Parts: sequence; C-alpha cells; structure tokens
Amino acid sequence: MGQKLQFKIPFDQDVETYLKKNHPKVADYRLISKSLDARGASRGKKPICHYSLEVIGANEHFDAFTESFTKKEFNGKPPIIIGAGPAGLFCALRLAEYGISSIILERGAPANERMKHISRHWRYGVFDQENNVCFGEGGAGLFSDGKLITRVKSPHINYVMNKLVDFGAPAEVAYVSNPHLGSNKIRALISKITDFLRTAGHEIRYQQKVEGLLYEGGTVVGVELQDGSKLYSDHVILAAGHSAHEIYHHLEKNNVEMKQKDFAVGVRIEHFRRDMDKMQFGDFAGHENLGTARYRLSYHDHEQNRGTYSFCMCPGGYVLSSGTDENGIVVNGMSNFARNSPWSNAALVVTVKAGRDFSKDNLLSGMAFQKNIEKHAFELSKKYASGKEVPSQTIEQFLSGKNADVKNQKHSCPSGVFSQNLEELLPEFITKELKTALGDFDKKIKGFSSTQGVLMAPETRTSAPVNIQRDKKSLVSTSHTGLYPCGEGAGHAGGITSAAVDGIKVAESIVRQLN
Repeated sequence: MGQKLQFKIPFDQDVETYLKKNHPKVADYRLISKSLDARGASRGKKPICHYSLEVIGANEHFDAFTESFTKKEFNGKPPIIIGAGPAGLFCALRLAEYGISSIILERGAPANERMKHISRHWRYGVFDQENNVCFGEGGAGLFSDGKLITRVKSPHINYVMNKLVDFGAPAEVAYVSNPHLGSNKIRALISKITDFLRTAGHEIRYQQKVEGLLYEGGTVVGVELQDGSKLYSDHVILAAGHSAHEIYHHLEKNNVEMKQKDFAVGVRIEHFRRDMDKMQFGDFAGHENLGTARYRLSYHDHEQNRGTYSFCMCPGGYVLSSGTDENGIVVNGMSNFARNSPWSNAALVVTVKAGRDFSKDNLLSGMAFQKNIEKHAFELSKKYASGKEVPSQTIEQFLSGKNADVKNQKHSCPSGVFSQNLEELLPEFITKELKTALGDFDKKIKGFSSTQGVLMAPETRTSAPVNIQRDKKSLVSTSHTGLYPCGEGAGHAGGITSAAVDGIKVAESIVRQLN
C-alpha cells in the first residue's frame, strides 16, 4: 500500500517535475484528488492546483480498489425499481453485486431513441409526454451536464465513481474535484450500464409507465402499469424523479406519508464563455491547464431570511427547454464533456419556503406553485412566439426595469427565446431577491451583471416539492412497508451522485433484510 502525499503547485507546473525535484524516491503515483484554486486570478494572482497523491517506492505496488460481495439466496419475486435514472440504475447495480436480479420499469425510451424525441421538441415544438429532458432512460441527469458534484459524505461515492469509470467514463472522474462527464458521454455510458444489467439477469422494460402502486392494507405489494397489467414484489423501489408529478397525487390519495419541503425557483443566467473566463481568470484565461471557468455564488437576505444562489453551473454549455407538460415551460442547463460552446450558464434561484410562500394546508401546493409559473411561461410563449421559445430578458433590462428586447441577443437555447419582462412572469419576492443578489454577485465577480448577460426563465425544477417519509435505518416508507422511496423524486437526494448513492443505500437495506 502506498503513502499519501499532499502538496500545491502553480497551475502550469508539471506534477512529475515537482516529484522528481522534491520526492526523488517516488517510483510511481496515482491521483486521489485534484482541485484548482483560482481565487485572485482576475487580479493577477497565479492559480494554484492542490493535489493529493498515493505514492510508492521501488518494488512496491498499488492496492486495487475492490469491494467484496457475498452472493445471496433470493427466492422471492424480484425487486421492482420504478425509474431508470441514477438512483434506480445504481440500486440495480448494487443488487447485481449480490446476485439479485430486479425488474426496472421506465416510462420513456432508451437514451438514443429518447434523444430523437427531445430534438423534435426543441426544433419543432413537438412534445412527447413520456420522452423529454426529464423522462426516459438515464433520467433528468442525462441532460443536465453530467456533473458529478455532491456535498453528501458517503463511503459509497468511491463505488459510484469507479463504476462510472468501469463503464467508460474518463479516469479523471475518480479523482478530480467536482468531476464532469458531459451530457454526450453520459448518454453512451448509461446504455452500457443497462446492457450490463440485462446480461446480469435484470429485466428492463421501456415505455412502461407505472399508473400506481398496489396495496394490501399498510403494505405495498406491487405496481399497476398503464396497460392495466400488474406486477408483484415484496420490495418496490420508487425512484421516479422529481418531475413525475402524477406519482405524488397517487401517493397522497393513498395516504403514503409525505411532507412539504422547501425548494428554489428563479432563472438561468448566461454569459459568453470568453467573458466569464476573463472575469474569473484574468490574463490567465485561455490557458490549457485552466479549462473553462466555473463559479458558485450565494447571497443571504438576513432581513427576509431567504437565500439566492447559483446552481447547476454549466461552463461552455447550453440552456435547454426542459418541461414535462405540454402546456408548461421550464429551463435547465447542460454542457458536453469538452465544454466548448461559446456560452456559460447557471441557474440563479431563490429559496421558496413551505408554509410561507405556498399554503401548508395542501400537501401538494408547492408543486402547484411550480406548475403555475411553468404554465404562465407557456401561455406567454404562445402569445408572443410559437409556444416553444423561452421567456428572456437581458440582465441590464431586468435590473433597470426596461422593457425586454432580445431580438438581437445571441444565446445558446435550441428552442429559441422571446422578449419578456421577467417581473411579469415570476413572483415579486423572487425578482426582488434576484435583483439584490445580482448586485452582490457583481462585486464578487466584476462584470457578472453586465449588459452582455441574458436571463432565461423559469428555472423551477431544482428539487422535489415534497419529501416521501422513510425510516432512517431501513429506508422503508414510514406509512407503508414494502415501499422504498429513493432518490431526488423522494426528496432524499439532489444530483446524479447523491441519487446514485441513495440507490445503493436502498439496495444495501434490502440485502440486510435478507440476512
């Protein structure tokens, strides 16, 4: 086993040169983590890279990353997994390690076929209720940049990252801080995962929408599909994602325990990539070792006790129309692995508080809050454009109160944009907080709120509007045995990595019960 070595060097210095000079006895190394500190680069301070390495000397060898799994005897009906997003797929992968097969039900199509439906929506406005940016193999994460950033602390993160590398992700995913796959690479990778699962005995059924769960008293015993057929199992994993709103209605009707939760709503802000790189890196912008600039910004209004923050930052990316309803518009962001589009974007969102900004009397009023904004955006698009274009306004127009005019504004959105005063679309408290935060962000990144930026809206699907309650140890629903709420849609994850980790945790819980 090697020794751990940590150090920092200028971003343009070679690691091997540093090791030869300072640690000549090191025969080989492998990266544990790598991160960039570019604070002060815009003021001429040279960016620094932080490294953590495992190093070995002569005649030493690296230990392989391995986990051992004991195959389990499983004679019951296969677990049913609702949803082929990161939570559902990694739940199935973990079960496969123990020799347990499952049935995965996905309402949409395989990734490649799904992409054709999405392209038709962006170009022609032809919407498919079951194949869109949120529904289909891979889930919403397939078209949200492929970012693997997570703030959760879990022993399963190494498993997730190494599995992704096993299925074709770049090796750096296992060690780079804030790793990024890119939407183009994650699509191919997801297909390899589902191919593997099939060879391991798992059954994957596409275009099989779950109409509802089957109950016997306080126990979930299976699912009913849209065609009326029924499947039974002692273990039903609900990993449907945060946009499967009809599931929430079904759960509420059947008294499955849920609780309202906070979420966030706002806009996508887009800059030219070259401008953002210059704002962040100053004269170092464009250096091959730096790549494309990222940022994370936050502002807290202490008087209102409300936060505004950047979310899902997509350097060198695109803003996408990402709704799941024919009469609603939602925006999201993505970028490919190369991050080489001319634009960079991020969500700028304001905290929406349960019981304060929407009624606490109706369990699903948070969802209604989201959908009302999305519907209004669509109605404005139909009125002023064709119904597929997204509402847009420059930052300068938004801050100064000028009428929106984006006719000559270049942008990345494949669906197109139309001029719309965002104060007429979003609730007043959201636009007020956005204006205040934009002033603060311009101090932190000089030029951030310049006239070169554009806002597109609405960004409403940041997280689930409810939390499906579950026991902290068994991860089983607190009201119904046999049901395992899982991932983002259940309110227990946020992002690809944390959703995958949650799927693994559910699989481990099922295995523990077998013991």
